[in-house]
Amino acid sequence: MPDTLTVLGIESSCDETAVAVLRSSGEEEAPDILSSVISSQIAIHRQHGGVVPELASRNHSADLPGVIRSACREAGVTPADIDVFGATAGPGLVAALLVGNSTAKALALATGKPFVSVNHLEGHLLSPFVKRPKGPVPHLGMVVSGGHTLFVDVRGVGDYRLLGRSLDDAAGEAFDKVGKMLGLPYPGGPEIDRMAARGNPEAFSFPRALIKEATANVSFSGLKTAVLYKLPKLTESGNPHDLAEQTLCDLCASFQRAVTDVLIRKALYALRLSGHRTLSVSGGVSCNRELRTRLQEICAREGVELILPDFDLTTDNAAMIAYVACLKARRGLFHSLDEDVDPNLKLTEDLNRSKYSTHS
Repeated sequence: MPDTLTVLGIESSCDETAVAVLRSSGEEEAPDILSSVISSQIAIHRQHGGVVPELASRNHSADLPGVIRSACREAGVTPADIDVFGATAGPGLVAALLVGNSTAKALALATGKPFVSVNHLEGHLLSPFVKRPKGPVPHLGMVVSGGHTLFVDVRGVGDYRLLGRSLDDAAGEAFDKVGKMLGLPYPGGPEIDRMAARGNPEAFSFPRALIKEATANVSFSGLKTAVLYKLPKLTESGNPHDLAEQTLCDLCASFQRAVTDVLIRKALYALRLSGHRTLSVSGGVSCNRELRTRLQEICAREGVELILPDFDLTTDNAAMIAYVACLKARRGLFHSLDEDVDPNLKLTEDLNRSKYSTHS
């Protein structure tokens, strides 16, 4: 492997078709993101109130060639200039994963370059370090996305210990489902965040499951159900569109406060379990303004270093995939082109299941 690596990453696990080109001169320096192009399908899936897997994979197939061309053109490279190709292998929608993963393998095969299979969760987990020199440090990682809520003891690249997770709905999933319940456009998370800014977080009392339990696990299904049961008590029709706007804002604020209360309490508990004094937060929910603000205040008070990704790295993107591929490549961890995608890929089992290969 050359000292300077140019890596192309592809992300297609759900409803974002993303390609990024990253150049690294070594782990002592932060890599340069030469391009990061995302083709979003939100407008398509909004019509259905959520992601339709068949539509997602079909649009990945249609959009990916153009997104690759745009990313290469913006980065000033051709596929022949790429040293390593990486793509998400899971978790995610199986047909969507296959589009990006197979394309990256085809490019690797055509150019004779190595391929790295990337766990989508590992991409989120390490994304706060993409723009930091010297790369990831030992820390507690909190991943809060649409599909997952995890508390991970990060001891090094690929060395992870799961301390806690969601036992049912992930935080982002709860945001989106409650948003749909309240008649807000998809995705519901950003809409709830926007409306909560004008609401009273103490207006409604919602449950905070497991908050006093000695565990780093979380549960949000009961909170979601509590919002559902509250609606008929606020409007005779049960239709959220009949709610007064201030009541809707208060509902959003109270729900959001319950979620952030749980996440913050469990993050502090997991920090004590891990012994770390550094906390990173990643995934789509990490761009929630209340969560970021409260974590900044509490971490400053507790003497904990808080590392947050830039907003453009919070939601699904290929820069984080290229970054993990680069870190793995520098450790000689490449993958066979016959390794399949896994829609249920686990973060802490990634190294055990992978068929690493050598590449000259």
